[in-house]
Amino acid sequence: MTHIAAAQFIQNQVIAHRGAWKADGLPQNSIASLQRAIQLGCAGAEFDVHLTKDGVLVVNHDADFFGVDIGTATYADLQAKKLSNGEAIPKAETYLSEGMKQRNTKLIFELKTSKLGKERTLYSADLAVQLVKELGAEEWVEYIAFDYDACKRIIERDPNAKVYYLNGDVDPEQARRDGLYGLDYHFSIYKKNPTWIKEAKSLGLAINAWTVNTEEEMISLLNQSADFITTDEPELLLDVIQKRGK
Repeated sequence: MTHIAAAQFIQNQVIAHRGAWKADGLPQNSIASLQRAIQLGCAGAEFDVHLTKDGVLVVNHDADFFGVDIGTATYADLQAKKLSNGEAIPKAETYLSEGMKQRNTKLIFELKTSKLGKERTLYSADLAVQLVKELGAEEWVEYIAFDYDACKRIIERDPNAKVYYLNGDVDPEQARRDGLYGLDYHFSIYKKNPTWIKEAKSLGLAINAWTVNTEEEMISLLNQSADFITTDEPELLLDVIQKRGK
C-alpha cells in the first residue's frame, strides 16, 4: 500500500484579504474568492464574520448586506440578495467547510465587532470558537479581531487558539501578557512605532500587516521579516516574493 504524506500548510507570507477577488473580479468574501486564494497558493485567506439576529455567523465585510443590516436581520432575510456571481451570503460554517477540503491555505477568521454592543460581540466570539470546534477546524483557523476583549474571550474559550489583534493600540509586551499569538496592525502603525516589529518577534509574537497593496510597502515589510502580509493583490505579493528568492 502506497503511503501518501499529508499536505502541509503553505509557508509564505501571503494572506489574501477577503479572499483573492480583485484580479478576477470575484465578489469579496465569497466561496469563489476563497477557492481562488487556495488555487494561487496563498498561506491564508482572510474573511469577515458577522452574527445575524437569529444567531447565524455569516461571511461579509460590511455590517449590512446590500442594504440589509446583518445584526438585526435573520439569516432568511439575507437570502433575498445575492452576490454578483450568484452566491448567497456564505454561512461561516459553509466557508470553513469549503476551506477544510484542503490543507495548504489557512483560514483567517476576522470576528467583526457588533454595532449592538460589547455583549453581542463577546457572544459572537463564543459562537465562533464553538463552531470551529464542532467542525474540527482548529488546525486551519487563526483569529483576528478589532475588539481586544473579543480577542481575550477567544483565548479564554480556546487557550490553543492563534489570535491576533487588529486595532494597533496595544504594545507587544501587553499583547504577549494577554496570551495573543501575534499583532496584525495596519502597516502605518509599524511606521509610527518602528521598534514594535523587532520587539514583538523577540517576544515570540507573529507579525502581520494590513492592507498592503504596493510593491514598495511589501518589500519594506519583507525586509523587516514580517511573518504575514495581508493584501488585495496576492498575485503581486507572490511575484515579489518569487523575485526575492532568485
